[in-house]
Amino acid sequence: MQTTSIRHDTKAWKMQVWVSFFAAAFLCAVGLAWLPGRDLDRAFMVMGYMFCLSAAFALAKFIRDNAARPVDTPLWRLVVWGGFFLAMALTGWGLVQMEINPAYRAFLGVSWLFLISTCFTLAKTLRDAHETLLAETAQTRGSTCASCERG
Repeated sequence: MQTTSIRHDTKAWKMQVWVSFFAAAFLCAVGLAWLPGRDLDRAFMVMGYMFCLSAAFALAKFIRDNAARPVDTPLWRLVVWGGFFLAMALTGWGLVQMEINPAYRAFLGVSWLFLISTCFTLAKTLRDAHETLLAETAQTRGSTCASCERG
């Protein structure tokens, strides 16, 4: 019987992914909490960041689900990609249009892009862990059944 090697992410990698994600979320939260200007600007940016975050997770899942073969409809593809680009474009537009110090704008922009980047990395890490668990379960069931047949 041939056993298949299942790849696992290291604990250090998992910790780095989670720490990076929470650091990015913290930096965004700090930047938005002390955003100078009107409350309406702050509310717009918070909604934009949350829209981008949820759209990035949805896009990561969509890409992973359709990697081997298309399983989603063309309309869902349009919704996922369109939502991601719309979220990024509107949030970027809002950031550019706000009348704030350029250094503060740069801080918000970099922390926002850091958040989106870590979102994709976290989504991949979580999906890898899920697929590893499924593979181990299938391997365990396969070896259990094989041993039952020999008995």
